Amino acid sequence: MDAQPHWLDPEQKAAWGSFIRMQETLIGRLSRSLQVDSGMSAADYAVLVSLTERGDGRMRLLDLAKLVEWEKSRMSHQVTRMAKRGLVAREECPDDGRGAFIVATPAGCKAIEEAAPTHVEHVRRLFIDALTPNQLSALGRISEHVLEHMGKQPD
Repeated sequence: MDAQPHWLDPEQKAAWGSFIRMQETLIGRLSRSLQVDSGMSAADYAVLVSLTERGDGRMRLLDLAKLVEWEKSRMSHQVTRMAKRGLVAREECPDDGRGAFIVATPAGCKAIEEAAPTHVEHVRRLFIDALTPNQLSALGRISEHVLEHMGKQPD
């Protein structure tokens, strides 16, 4: 006999629902603004930020996928699309014939440099400015706590 689900109580359900609506609305608006302002998708931005925040602008495909929490196949398809537009390039790993490095090209670096200032302004306007410093600090602590908790849980 199956155990009954442990349903959320009204307060938990309301908090979860508000969080999901806020996250989806925020990501949707930021993604649309990014596309309109720079012609870049949110996926392009995520890949280029991840690469360019590193000193050498390169990462192994699997490490990049793990960093942005994507499946390997999704990352591979995204990198293929970006490579066709000249934003990234694949480089074979000399010490591992099966692996590849993904490298931000000069065009990719230029694209993220041009997109980032406006994107950050939208993040500030839609998210940061809505919170007091104490609320922002609390949200940061809560987010880190949930991330730590998830790191201890099986997928």
